[in-house]
Amino acid sequence: MTVKLAIQELIERKPSQEEVDAWVGARKFPVVEGKAATFIWRGDADEVKLRHFIFGLESFQPLARLEHTNLWYRTLEIPRGSRVEYKLEIVRNGHGEWIEDPLNDRRARDPFGANSVLEGEGYEVPWWTVYDPGAGRGTFEPLALHSEAFGATRGGQLYRPARFRESQRYDLLVVHDGTDYLRYSGMGIVLDNLIDYNEIPPLIVAFIDSPDRLSEYAGSSVHAKFVCEELVPHLEATLPLRSTPRSRCLMGASFGGVASLATATCYPGFFGRLFLQSGSFAFTEIGARNHRGPVFDPVVAFMNKFRADPKVVSERVFLSCGTYESLIYENRSLLPLLVDAGMEAKLVEARDGHNWENWRDRLREGLSWLLPGPLMMIYE
Repeated sequence: MTVKLAIQELIERKPSQEEVDAWVGARKFPVVEGKAATFIWRGDADEVKLRHFIFGLESFQPLARLEHTNLWYRTLEIPRGSRVEYKLEIVRNGHGEWIEDPLNDRRARDPFGANSVLEGEGYEVPWWTVYDPGAGRGTFEPLALHSEAFGATRGGQLYRPARFRESQRYDLLVVHDGTDYLRYSGMGIVLDNLIDYNEIPPLIVAFIDSPDRLSEYAGSSVHAKFVCEELVPHLEATLPLRSTPRSRCLMGASFGGVASLATATCYPGFFGRLFLQSGSFAFTEIGARNHRGPVFDPVVAFMNKFRADPKVVSERVFLSCGTYESLIYENRSLLPLLVDAGMEAKLVEARDGHNWENWRDRLREGLSWLLPGPLMMIYE
């Protein structure tokens, strides 16, 4: 019997609280049955709402209360392979409180806290994101560099691959919002695994951060100067790096994606590889009004200029974006511009939202396409 039918049966026979307790205790929620996902909450409230992060679907879905009980329920149709982050809003006396689902122990964390996670039928956490005790472990050390461009010291972390040798030459990957990639996408584990499995070559990775990312990552030429005239030359002078465009990759998500494209535009050909995840590539086609707010104004100015006259800024560009994001249109529309300009570009979409685990799940495909290791090169 499906959960939907089981709930209907409960409605018809008006169960006691003890029977409801037993019914809930025998299941794990949300219950996924094909495309149907059923959410449950227990407690006294005036209203209960499912607050999900799927762009295009009403931002909240009300749960119904099972009469004479404190059981609330809602069944939604979720496409196969989906991964959805959500919260529950509990409304009492006109006041709503957003909480994580107490019946679901699956969580995804980000700089603002945590969300509950629905894993739809067909979705699995990628095996290569899980700690492998047999894989070689890379090492981390603090990265600090005084920047003349910013007039301040900029920090981050530097990753050296397992079995690092001064006598060997390495490709360089520079990652915007580096601390967040490490903390919320588990990128250290992913790098260790992909390198150990020969899917990408041993890399040196600079994980960089910004104290004012919404300004510095919004198409800033100062940030581009820091990366290309200060950071990379410093790393190439102190580490055994290959100093060619195709051995350099720049990546970022959201505003970090804008920063990556803008840096490559200011210094065309410097980075032979770009990895742009859910880039906040907002633009206007008619008029100058930007509906996303003033923080996007410099992004729109940069993107409008780039779109009006796109030029080759890199050799290969990998884009990824979730179909449940409001930015999916902007990312889809960027792909043909890159290709028509003369760049080799690829876009991968996933049934997910604007979040760190979506970006984590695309790392293998993106990095192995941009910087293939010995295993991946066999299939090229």
